[in-house]
Amino acid sequence: MARAFGLFLALLTTWLLLSGVYKPLIIGFGVLSCAFSVWVARWLGVVDREGAPLGMLPRAIRYWFWLSVEIVKSNIDVFKRVWGLAPIDPAWKVVPTSQRTDLGRVLYAQSITLTPGTVSVDIEDGRIVAHALHASALDALDEGDMDRRCTALEGPA
Repeated sequence: MARAFGLFLALLTTWLLLSGVYKPLIIGFGVLSCAFSVWVARWLGVVDREGAPLGMLPRAIRYWFWLSVEIVKSNIDVFKRVWGLAPIDPAWKVVPTSQRTDLGRVLYAQSITLTPGTVSVDIEDGRIVAHALHASALDALDEGDMDRRCTALEGPA
């Protein structure tokens, strides 16, 4: 029940911040829609440790700051390649993962995709198939920094 309440608060907070309208009727509709969403999530059985990972929030904030810096650095690299200041040499690579949960592997794959110039194509058997504008972006994945950070984001086993 605590996870469902946490999910409700997270949904309502997000809804309030994004709507920007603070009239009683509109807030009431927001409360009802968030409550309905939580009811559907509970009915589907997805309000669990992976479906509502509220304990991950403190670690996620640090991770998002780090990922934001990586996104900016990748944007600069893609800019150079698009404007002909650096070569474009598309490459594929199978990247191993060290995450224990499906959520951790999805976070890693999404982090790869959020970083400009790279995209996750498939997740299978503890590996991610990734594509990049240049092999150097895939070499950075081999260093394992993003993988380690995503594994740490999952928290203790």
